[in-house]
Amino acid sequence: MSKLVTIYGGSGFVGRYIARRLAKNGWRVRVAVRHPNEAMHVKPYGVPGQVEPVFCNIRDDASVRQVMQEADAVVNCVGVLNEVGRNKFDAVQYEGAERIARIATESGVERMVQISSIGADKDADSEYSRTKAMGEEAVQSHMPNAVILRPSVMIGPEDNFFNRFAGMTRFGPILPVVGAATRFQPVYVDDVAHAAVLGVEGQAAPGIYELGGPEVETFRALMQRMLKIVHRRRLIVNMPFFIARFMAFGFDMVQKATLGLITNGVLTRDQLHNLRRDNVVSEGAQGFDALGITPKSMATILPEYLWRFRPSGQYDDIRDSARNMRTDQL
Repeated sequence: MSKLVTIYGGSGFVGRYIARRLAKNGWRVRVAVRHPNEAMHVKPYGVPGQVEPVFCNIRDDASVRQVMQEADAVVNCVGVLNEVGRNKFDAVQYEGAERIARIATESGVERMVQISSIGADKDADSEYSRTKAMGEEAVQSHMPNAVILRPSVMIGPEDNFFNRFAGMTRFGPILPVVGAATRFQPVYVDDVAHAAVLGVEGQAAPGIYELGGPEVETFRALMQRMLKIVHRRRLIVNMPFFIARFMAFGFDMVQKATLGLITNGVLTRDQLHNLRRDNVVSEGAQGFDALGITPKSMATILPEYLWRFRPSGQYDDIRDSARNMRTDQL
């Protein structure tokens, strides 16, 4: 019988790519999520019954243990960018990770892969980064042979980075950003999934891997790259941190006052802390090279899904070709 892997958060951005790769490699995949009915898109990744969404609440021991039964490996992809309701940074990224690793040890699970983040640091000002580091430490205390992946900002067709800012270009001549000089090293989500699969299958040595793509660029340069791809001219305006702090405070207060009915999907005070720090692979850190993976470049990936934000979408190139043809004829 093929081996079984439980992927916590397996229907999310990176989780779905891990699930698809493992299913292709013949694994049975149990996708543990809060809302299985919203995770049906993972079922076609394998033959009928090979990939199954199941309910799980990682804040509960019994729930975590139930979906881990008979699993040979586990992957934890669960994380939050904004605290809403009971999904606090501590509860999800520290206590949740610790719970999964502890129960994996108790259940005799052979391998674990933890998806963390570049910038994870117990002394960070950001609660997001602090709890990511605490989660890593908790995982290693229970599963010393765990593989921990720290990706930079992940990109791909479903990302909430380039898609978000490309969408903003439709509504005006100005594109506001915060931390324009902060450096990023965007990494293709499927390359991260490839690394996770190596960890699940025992082809990656235990330890921490920092994963970044081949290009390091400032926030401003990334937006300029994006604007060229979507064929739009916009003025990139860097918002000073002191102004952004007041805005983030206001958005956070609206979320708090509405008891989470209106969530802050624009900018939080915690995200501001992260925007002050470069999001790149640390000097001397092991990464894709240690895994034998050659990461794909942004030039290869971005045009494949950002074309829909062009003024004429998929027909933009045809329109430009027709215009050039008329010019040549004149």
